[in-house]
Amino acid sequence: MTTLSTLKKFKKDGTKFTCLTCYDAMFARMMEKAEIDTILIGDSLGMVVQGHESTLPVTVNDMAYHTANIARSNKQALILADLPFMSYALEAEAIANSRQLMQAGAHVIKIEGGRELSRLVATLAQAGTPTCVHLGLTPQSVNVFGGYKIQGRSDEAADKLLADAKAVVEAGAALLVLECVPAELAKTVTEAVAVPVIGIGAGADTDGQVLVMHDMLGMVHGRAPRFIHDFLTDERNTERSIEGAFALYQQSVREGSFPQAQHQFD
Repeated sequence: MTTLSTLKKFKKDGTKFTCLTCYDAMFARMMEKAEIDTILIGDSLGMVVQGHESTLPVTVNDMAYHTANIARSNKQALILADLPFMSYALEAEAIANSRQLMQAGAHVIKIEGGRELSRLVATLAQAGTPTCVHLGLTPQSVNVFGGYKIQGRSDEAADKLLADAKAVVEAGAALLVLECVPAELAKTVTEAVAVPVIGIGAGADTDGQVLVMHDMLGMVHGRAPRFIHDFLTDERNTERSIEGAFALYQQSVREGSFPQAQHQFD
């Protein structure tokens, strides 16, 4: 079974690892066969499963339900679960909601923000709850950003993101996610912290890669994000199967052939 210790060893050894979002038992079993290292029960389910326009309507009960689906069906991957919008604004609520997701089967709780999360990260760590802090483009703050935009492009913004990363790691964060940040900044952050860093639209130099499952299977409505690749129709997936797509993603990340230059931002 993949654990946090496994991911730390991967970082030390320079072994790239995979993460995919997942929301139900069947796909979780397929990911186990493909040896996907980590699974994220993302609040992205609000859009790809529930049909909302953003992640904001997702509830803690929604997250617990889908987390339990995965925990029953995949015994190999490390399981990360999102605390949804406004479910950790107050410390007491954050603790109660984290407990609910951990009891549903999560191994790590993912939260979005920067150094302002340091106290919560420390509190949860002391209570035996590892956290993954999501930096860069944080979908729960889309209304603050004014849309889905690349983060960290100015010197000031880059310095802030690096300082935020260091602060939450010092507070006890076990993992980081960097979304839609320039590749060079992602490399700098990855080298500056001791914990594994997972990237999405953050270049090839992070320790791991994460994609929304529906995106990497080509199930995209409208304009496809630059950082995704359709592994289902990739010619290397000779069977054109979903299990084959998962296995190809695992292979591509591990060997360093994904992501490539066209998947990143400068």
